[in-house]
Amino acid sequence: MGDNSKDDGSSQNKAVRKEKRALFFRKWTRTDIARASAVGVVHLLCLLAPFNYKWEALRFGLIIAVVTNLSITFSYHRNLTHRSFKLPKWLEYSFAYSALFALQGHPIDWVSTHRFHHQFTDSDRDPHSPMEGFWFSHVFWIFDTSYMREKCGARNNVMDLKQQWFYRFLRNTIGLHILAFWSLVYYFGGLPYLTCGVGIGGAIGYNGTWLINSACHIWGSQAWNTKDTSRNVWWLGPFTMGESWHNNHHAFEASARHGLEWYQVDVTWYLIRFFQALGLATDVKLPSDAQKRKLAFAR
Repeated sequence: MGDNSKDDGSSQNKAVRKEKRALFFRKWTRTDIARASAVGVVHLLCLLAPFNYKWEALRFGLIIAVVTNLSITFSYHRNLTHRSFKLPKWLEYSFAYSALFALQGHPIDWVSTHRFHHQFTDSDRDPHSPMEGFWFSHVFWIFDTSYMREKCGARNNVMDLKQQWFYRFLRNTIGLHILAFWSLVYYFGGLPYLTCGVGIGGAIGYNGTWLINSACHIWGSQAWNTKDTSRNVWWLGPFTMGESWHNNHHAFEASARHGLEWYQVDVTWYLIRFFQALGLATDVKLPSDAQKRKLAFAR
């Protein structure tokens, strides 16, 4: 997706429904129930972590949080959604597989949703529009796949991924991978590793990503005239691997770098630069001076 996605979607940003969507008292699909169960179990395990505490288990949980979150931002977001850089397939697939364990879904689902977000930002068709309230944009949108389908239609914006056997395989087998991982963690580490690893690590990952959808469309500052609610939230930068420079990102969607200034911490960009130095990340996209001038606020 390049910068044209927002223009292409502007003519389609028509109101789909005006009445407030019921969050709980509605028909829940099996996918809704599965997603809510996963989120609930992760946060329950997080709450149980203090009662099963071991330092090495907590360290494991923090490592899980960093690795899986970085895989989401590096792979699902900047590599697969926006094609901000290219990787050899063995490396692309490795990071995409690692991102599964952030428990945010398979690549086809995640990428499609995020592309819809950019196409329909802040409109009635935005999958997690901040206009529907903080908690909807933060988490509740995840549990209403029927509403998502009603707003966005079929997932016809990820044919590039659907054409690849590996992503179809992950889509069809994601539950097996997650259950196998959780089982291995429990088998080798018991409750301490399950509560600290899956619980604390998963909760950190979930809420880090969710805050981009909610907080970064409500609080913070705007460096670029994007004509939407995207914001840069500096204090979230280190915890979200650089994703909270969200106004920068909405201004230059295809950019591999979100923290455009030297002081804007962007761990994902540092990883991209590392692989670029090794010759593994190629066609790395950055905003041009002309693009920056076009979206700069008048002074």
